[in-house]
Parts: sequence; C-alpha cells; structure tokens
Amino acid sequence: MSLFGTSSGFGTGGTGVFGSTTTDSHNPMKDVEVTSPPDDSISCLAFSPPTMPGNFLIGGSWANDVRCWEVQDNGQTVPKAQQMHTGPVLDACWSDDGSKVFTASCDKTAKMWDLNSNQAMQIAQHDGPIKSIHWIKAPNYSCIMTGSWDKTLKFWDTRSPNPMMSLQMPERSYCADVVYPMAVVATAERGLIVYQLENQPSEFRRIDSPLKHQHRCVAIFKDKQNKPTGFALGSIEGRVAIHYINPPNPAKDNFTFKCHRSNGTNTTTPQDIYAVNAISFHPVHGTLATVGSDGRFSFWDKDARTKLKTSEQLDQPITACCFNQNGNIFAYASSYDWSKGHEYYNPQKKNYIFLRNAAEELKPRNKKW
Repeated sequence: MSLFGTSSGFGTGGTGVFGSTTTDSHNPMKDVEVTSPPDDSISCLAFSPPTMPGNFLIGGSWANDVRCWEVQDNGQTVPKAQQMHTGPVLDACWSDDGSKVFTASCDKTAKMWDLNSNQAMQIAQHDGPIKSIHWIKAPNYSCIMTGSWDKTLKFWDTRSPNPMMSLQMPERSYCADVVYPMAVVATAERGLIVYQLENQPSEFRRIDSPLKHQHRCVAIFKDKQNKPTGFALGSIEGRVAIHYINPPNPAKDNFTFKCHRSNGTNTTTPQDIYAVNAISFHPVHGTLATVGSDGRFSFWDKDARTKLKTSEQLDQPITACCFNQNGNIFAYASSYDWSKGHEYYNPQKKNYIFLRNAAEELKPRNKKW
C-alpha cells in the first residue's frame, strides 16, 4: 500500500533503543522526513501541478538554494536537483505544465529553472529583494508576477529583460497569492491590494486590513464553482482573517480567529502569541492549514468555523507548508524563523521537511446550525 493511500510502514514504529517509545520533539507527529533537507531556514514549499505525473516538491531556503525532490508513493523522497541564487531564496513556484520552477531571492533577481535541462536563467530584476513570485496563466497571456521590497509589483513574460508591466504599491510586498483571475498582495503598514488579471493585470481594490498587526501570509480560497472568492490573511499576532471580496453580508461573512497561541482560548492567564507563518487551502475540501512560530500546524474548516486538528508542538517553528495537487499530502517545514531574535538561533539545529497523509484529517465538519 502507498503511504498516502491508507496504510504503510512509515510513522508507526516508535520503539526506542531501550524498547520504550521515544518522544521525538523534532518530529512529534511521526511524519515522514524528506531526505537531504536544506542547510538553513526553509522559506517556501510548493508541490508540482496536476499536469505532471507523480509528486515533486520544491523548497527554497536561506542557504541561497532551491531543491527539488521526487515524492514516491511509498513515502520515499528522492533528491533530484538544486539551483543556487547569490542571496536567500524567499519564494518559489511552478509553471502550469510543471516543466519550469521560478525562484525569487534577496539577490533582487528571479530565475527560471528548466527542470529538463537543469539550467537556470535570470528572468526578473528589482531594486530590492523579491519576496513573492507567482505564475499567471491567462487565456491570452502567461507571465510571472514578482512582488518586491522596492514597492513594485512587476509582470514578466520570461523572454524579455524588461517587465510587461510594473505597478507601484504603497509599501513593500510582504506576501501574495494568485488564483486566476485574482491576485492579492499584502504589504508593509498593513496594506492589502486585490488585482484582477483578465486581459491584463490591473488594481481592482484596496482593502482596509481586518487585522491590527503586521501581515505575514495570505492565501486565496475558491467558491463551490471553483472561482476565487476571497482570501485568508495571517498576521504576526496569532490571528487569521477570512475575507470575502463581494460577500452578501460583510459583517456576518467576514471574520477573524485566534490561532498559534500558548494556552488556546483561555484568556484569564497571560498568553504567548506567535506569528502565523503560512496558510494553505486543501485543493479538494477547501479546508485550510495554518503553521506558526509556536511549532504547530492546525487544520481548520472556515465554513463551519471549527478547528479540525492541532499538532503536537515541534521543537522549532514551522516556517512553510503546502498540499500536493490531490490533497493527499501535507508538507511542512521546521526551521528557525528568527521570531525570538538571534539569541534563540542554534546553528547546530537541523532543518526538516515533513510529509503527512492529509486525506482524512482535512475533511470538512458537518455544518453547525
């Protein structure tokens, strides 16, 4: 049987050297470890698109590299290739056909990595580090969208050294997401801009932030017709906002919830509050995962407004996560995010990427009435 089907030999053992169960704080959920993880903090993870047979995972890191692994059905991971930037890699994405990977770096460039030839070439340039990169596939054009700390959002057709378009933003880009025909960018100073991508990209609406603290991550969700209809926005203050673009009843439909806090919802004792580092929506069920500086992942049903699961606590923060294209695999990265400053950095600590069977745990709850 395959690991991401039903049963497998992975993650079931747990007997230690002395015959007793070892509590393993770096992998308390007993998930599958990806072999040869990056040598520094992991900034981003992305699975190959549905057009590709099999599952390939890419991960970018502060060691200036992006790596690609094949994830086999039995849970084995095979390192395939890697490419380098001259600064930390902050984001990476796939082309829709799976033949290329695009990477964004602190070296102020973005690169296109052709996986067949294993060659990488520069396709974009900014005046500051590039924080986000996304592939846009429209009926009449295809391009790469890059968001930078130079306060611009640029669109590149990968063949020209100059952008097709450059849009000025009020502030630095902190996080972004694209689900055609919609893009959303969250900036410094709690800025939120929605773009429409039909015919050509243009600013659609600026939104007053539903959160009071710095934006950290954003993910677009779809409606029952598979059209993008809103987004989830995470902040450094252990909170996520669910925001619809055109809700029938904004006051009722839009809401925020607390997460990644030390003692749950108990408000009588002081709370440790952690950053929400990444949000990812399940491609089949529409439920979502959040990961945080507290070293936990949680699964949520936004429609029933309930928590489905919270993990045990890892011994370091979770910095990135993603689902594979059919939603059977949840990948998450464990590495230091500098949320507690340099004094908590331990260079001896390894970085990990874990894979979890996500088929059952993310099924939505029956609606609460």
